[in-house]
Amino acid sequence: MTDERIVPMRLQRFLARAGVASRRGSENLMTAGRVCVNGAVVTELGSKVDPLVDVVTVDGREVHLSDGHAYLVLNKPTGYLSTMHDPLGRPCVERLVPTKRYPGLFPVGRLDGDTTGLLLFTTNGDAGQRMLHPSMHVWKHYVALVRGVPDKADLERLRTGVMLDDGRAQPAEVELLSPSDPRVAPVAPEGIAHAHAVVGLRIHEGKKHQVKRMLKAVGHEVVRLHRDEFGPISLGDVASGCWRELTEDERRAIERLVENQMPKTRRKA
Repeated sequence: MTDERIVPMRLQRFLARAGVASRRGSENLMTAGRVCVNGAVVTELGSKVDPLVDVVTVDGREVHLSDGHAYLVLNKPTGYLSTMHDPLGRPCVERLVPTKRYPGLFPVGRLDGDTTGLLLFTTNGDAGQRMLHPSMHVWKHYVALVRGVPDKADLERLRTGVMLDDGRAQPAEVELLSPSDPRVAPVAPEGIAHAHAVVGLRIHEGKKHQVKRMLKAVGHEVVRLHRDEFGPISLGDVASGCWRELTEDERRAIERLVENQMPKTRRKA
């Protein structure tokens, strides 16, 4: 990826580009007093550094800009929060990924605690932030086990954009999945029960609980929900609770996505 940084650059952006954390996570590190520049603690979010001159440390460890970012996907099991730390001590995905091997690893977006499937991780704070930007329109595919069987009218409402309590959801790609479709297994491993159906749904928005609310709005409560695609990445045969590194082709696909669909209005460094 092309280095677009401006020197000097904001400290939180430097930390994100160095793979320490997302930009928001980097801001939290700063306000917690864990970041030093040239030996002095820096907590002011507007502070800038010159990566060619200044020495930046986090918890005493020196960090540098690097193009060697890590990317991996986790098949998140149910019951885990999509965060690297929970003050209440609840299970977090941090336990399931190799944070010691890849310092600064963080999840790109979130899945609900009871939702399973593909959760992308990276140490590339800029790429992670851009993939979540609404203007990027990154498509995500979900498989949902629902109560009742949606009819043509239900599916058409989803395809044209269903109204939610916080505004109209954008049109989705949606289909009923056959019991023999291999994508059904994560939500109905023992087969589809009577008066239930499995829906495949692709969206590019990121409203809270969006898939569940969309299906409920057309009269079909979600029983189980699984994500198997995020942008150009597919989960594949990764077992629940396990992870894999992205292939080189997948890494390049993410880099092309971020570069080619970069928002025209960028935040200044």
